[in-house]
Amino acid sequence: MNGISCSINALNGLYNISGVEVGQHFYWQIGGFQVHAQVLITSWVVIAILLGSAVIAVRNPQTIPTAGQNFFEYVLEFIRDVSKTQIGEEYGPWVPFIGTMFLFIFVSNWSGALLPWKIIQLPHGELAAPTNDINTTVALALLTSVAYFYAGLSKKGLGYFSKYIQPTPILLPINILEDFTKPLSLSFRLFGNILADELVVVVLVSLVPSVVPIPVMFLGLFTSGIQALIFATLAAAYIGESMEGHH
Repeated sequence: MNGISCSINALNGLYNISGVEVGQHFYWQIGGFQVHAQVLITSWVVIAILLGSAVIAVRNPQTIPTAGQNFFEYVLEFIRDVSKTQIGEEYGPWVPFIGTMFLFIFVSNWSGALLPWKIIQLPHGELAAPTNDINTTVALALLTSVAYFYAGLSKKGLGYFSKYIQPTPILLPINILEDFTKPLSLSFRLFGNILADELVVVVLVSLVPSVVPIPVMFLGLFTSGIQALIFATLAAAYIGESMEGHH
């Protein structure tokens, strides 16, 4: 009886631990679903910034480009170069996807450092960069997985799955496991870096609120841009790999 009681207590303890949340969150109840409102609000702000910038960029294009038009053309050329380098000559249809990933992550990362989210008070929790939430980074990683599966299947049909038994069928479990580790590494790398950067800034501001946090914030802006580039480059590389069929 004592053994059964100990087992029940252990199970109850595990059940209680499973209900623990890290931090506080603000939710909306929509129908029968509980929606993470903090991520939606900040994501909508980022999307509005991107859409507003796009409208401004294409509203009145000039034959002799202005400074703003030059900037947007440079960004487009940069995204094209990344896509072409990683995917190859068939990169064209994938430029919008890679560009969307890069720009959304880039602006999201920078929004955590530049936008005064803390001013907005919520009933629970606080606003932060969308990529500071694991749900966002997992969603982006899963979209990338869907993209490279689609790229491989659209080009090779069901023959795409032959890659799992190449160069030998013995590697089948490892090749399957690789497709699970890709989205995991993409999501946790981005989430971990952005969360760590914001935590470092918060701790330094609380300890030394005047000058010391400023260089760290500039370093955070740099690393945030690098993380967006890494994510977009890896997404393009995975798509190119699925179309070429090599590792």
